[in-house]
Amino acid sequence: RCYDMDHFFLACSFKFVLKSSRVDIVKMNRNSYDGDVTTWSPQGRLFQVDYAMEAVKQGPATIGLRSNTHAVLVSLTRSSSELASHLQKFRRIDEHVGISYSGLMSDARLLGKYMRTESLNFRWTLSEPIPIGYLVDMVGQKLQKPTQVYGSRPYGVGILVAGYDRDGPHIFQTCPSANYYECKAMAIGARSQSARTYLEKHFGKFEDCDVDQLIRHGLRALRDCLRNEAELSTLNCSVGVVGKDMNFTIYANDTVKPYLDAIDQPDAPAAAAVEPGDEPMES
Repeated sequence: RCYDMDHFFLACSFKFVLKSSRVDIVKMNRNSYDGDVTTWSPQGRLFQVDYAMEAVKQGPATIGLRSNTHAVLVSLTRSSSELASHLQKFRRIDEHVGISYSGLMSDARLLGKYMRTESLNFRWTLSEPIPIGYLVDMVGQKLQKPTQVYGSRPYGVGILVAGYDRDGPHIFQTCPSANYYECKAMAIGARSQSARTYLEKHFGKFEDCDVDQLIRHGLRALRDCLRNEAELSTLNCSVGVVGKDMNFTIYANDTVKPYLDAIDQPDAPAAAAVEPGDEPMES
């Protein structure tokens, strides 16, 4: 009987070890596809790119939206401690274009410097500002290169580009996967789904908004990205605006306070068009 019990416990131990080995093998096979950006998984995924996309989702939220005349960026800012200043989330690339980002700040600085250099080279060569779509296409090509080279990693940052050129205002979104999209409105970063819900509900009104109304819509969407009991203030948010006859301008600290004070101010209704025959008759 003792022999049977020993045999039973030995069999159970063997089954446990065998099961644990199978789990380890499965994990090993799964992890063997994320050690390098050039290795595809059986599901057709590049895990390094997926991890870079997750880095974008962990960054402070930033929002872009445009009307017929202006493009606006609004962003949350964070500080590493109460003793440190809040990080600036905007970068001016040229007079007619600026960016905001979510993700790794070091990667954003590098890409911002690249965009500024290419913009200056274009202006120096052709004596005119670089088209926004052409600039974003060059950024997409730069983002693509690390995903094809062994030993490199994707850029862990998502960028919203706001600009104004001969075709009007633009909002572009770039991703670590090197995809880029032109948008009427977009939100990226932590808890940005709430902001996208607001933008999807109201984006039909954006085209006819003036710049003040557009900023208010952006701040209302940004407010939905805050944690519970947190409020927008001059310390944790900033605004960037570019448009017709207006260079890219950044509002931060005290300069953003007037817009925060008017965030709940109702938007003025659009003037109703007067149909022919509705004019008052002269007496």
